[in-house]
Amino acid sequence: MHSPTPQTDLRAPTCWIAPSATVLGHVTLGEQSSVWFGAVLRGDTSEISIGDGSNVQDLACLHCDPGFPCVIEERVTIGHGAIVHGAHVERDSLIGIRAVVLNGARIGTGSIVAAGALVPEGKIIPPGSMVMGVPGKVVRPVTAEDRQMIEHAAEHYIENAAHYKQCEQ
Repeated sequence: MHSPTPQTDLRAPTCWIAPSATVLGHVTLGEQSSVWFGAVLRGDTSEISIGDGSNVQDLACLHCDPGFPCVIEERVTIGHGAIVHGAHVERDSLIGIRAVVLNGARIGTGSIVAAGALVPEGKIIPPGSMVMGVPGKVVRPVTAEDRQMIEHAAEHYIENAAHYKQCEQ
């Protein structure tokens, strides 16, 4: 059993963490990243890295296992209640509400994992894919509209986090 690890202070000055979020262990938060209410980032057994402009929404859980760090690249949205466990999510992607991405999985750049989908351990999702179902399968390429939605989600959460951060001062 691993003992609790103190919070690692690797936070960019422009990131924002909601007061009710839990961030502990080996966690790095990039510029303009945000962690929302009730989210849990537990880097107690390996590292968690959140890229610039990414957001981890309310009640999402990010965790890892030895040998399976959790990597969230730039401008990624992790939806409400989603679980990303020991996986790698490449930039400009969206993990939908209550989706689950398991150890060793890799979500390619510009992809969407739809709400409620399950990406199994070790599954590699090609860039620009729309994943749906349990187990998750690529159902089509993302469209220009999908890409616009991903970009809008990231921008919205950057702006919203800046507003919350300003209200705290």
